[in-house]
Amino acid sequence: MKARLAQLWRSMPVRLALLLVLLFSTVSLLSLAASYAVTQNSFEAAIRADLEQDIAGFRAAPNAGAVALLVDAESRDTDPSRIVLSYISPNGRLFGNGAIARDDEGYHIVSLTQDRAEYDGAYLALTIPLYGGQLTVARSRAQIEALGTVFLNILLISLLPTVLIALSGGLYLARRSKRHVEVIGHTLDDLTDGDLAARVSVSPNWADDMIRIGNKVNQMAGAQEAQMQMVRQVSSDIAHDLKTPIQRVAVHLDDLARLVPPETEGGILLEKAQDEVTGIASVFQSLLQIASVESGSPKSHFQPVDLNQLCLTFSEVYEPAATASNHSLIAEVPPEPIKVKGDKNLLGQVIANLVENALRHTPEGSRISLSLKTQDEHAVIEVADNGAGIPEAEREKVLRRLYRLDASRNTPGNGLGLSLVEGVVKLHGGTLQLLDNAPGLKVRIVI
Repeated sequence: MKARLAQLWRSMPVRLALLLVLLFSTVSLLSLAASYAVTQNSFEAAIRADLEQDIAGFRAAPNAGAVALLVDAESRDTDPSRIVLSYISPNGRLFGNGAIARDDEGYHIVSLTQDRAEYDGAYLALTIPLYGGQLTVARSRAQIEALGTVFLNILLISLLPTVLIALSGGLYLARRSKRHVEVIGHTLDDLTDGDLAARVSVSPNWADDMIRIGNKVNQMAGAQEAQMQMVRQVSSDIAHDLKTPIQRVAVHLDDLARLVPPETEGGILLEKAQDEVTGIASVFQSLLQIASVESGSPKSHFQPVDLNQLCLTFSEVYEPAATASNHSLIAEVPPEPIKVKGDKNLLGQVIANLVENALRHTPEGSRISLSLKTQDEHAVIEVADNGAGIPEAEREKVLRRLYRLDASRNTPGNGLGLSLVEGVVKLHGGTLQLLDNAPGLKVRIVI
């Protein structure tokens, strides 16, 4: 789950959404900050104008006594949390609803009651000398301070939905793009695994760039498949064209063998030539058979095949050869029947090739097992041995045509057995795995 979230956060749509959110937030903050500054200055200018007007009203009084009476009268009807009036007469007497006090922390406005309580909040004050006394009028800045809260609420109300919508849209686009990328990735994996018929299923509702990428992948896969088909066709044509001449050479050598005594030097050379021609004919026959399997033509003859009987039959066929080479061949077949739809001869050749490979490439005394079982409604055939096995780095390579390991170049074979096995397994819709038997090799076929 964490890995998926990390992938989403690293995706381009989410990054673009975050960038847009950051850009929008920055612009919104700057705009609101500028608006707040302008509005704050306007409010302060209005308060200062009101203070000037208040001062002008008190200046209209004829003397200090009249100012004191006017301040005292208005302060009774004025809320000190909004407006504070203070007049110190020439004889030092204080009139109004508050007084300006100063200490180390600065100026404060305190009540004229006995508790001398300090008024909360900030004020804008204007003080002038008047008729030998001192007049102070202060107005609260509560509206300006409330303005900051209002602008903050506006910012949150406008910004949060935008952030949520942008992030939700980015995550949605990221998940959607991720699905499209996974479709393309799975197709590339299939192509890498050898399925040259794999194609990207491009949907019209994909983004234009993803459609272009999908079409390019399909174009590349089509060209690769065409090239491989051409190579296979060339090899099949060569094998087909040379099969008849090689057979004629084999017939001529057989005729010549009747005329040359086998114990002579010419007879010995003739026997070697016959063996070489037989090997060449076997290679071409295998190439033609692989071409036939890959074309899919045997599918038209598929019939139910009893794998139990098939495994037991080939176990009995190769038992004498295993005994002669001091190998132990064991068949593990369940009593309940396991059947698949396929070509009996081709499936039999698969088992034969695998058992022959195990007999040929393991030392004397090795144990070889041929087992059959079911797993998740699939038939599983396994041929395992305890020989040297195949290095993991070579397991993909041995499935190529004519590829042979260095250790097996001096043993009989043409490097086409496993290629044919893989082709037959794919023809039957199955999978082929070369696994480590610790020690040895285990070949698993799932159909």
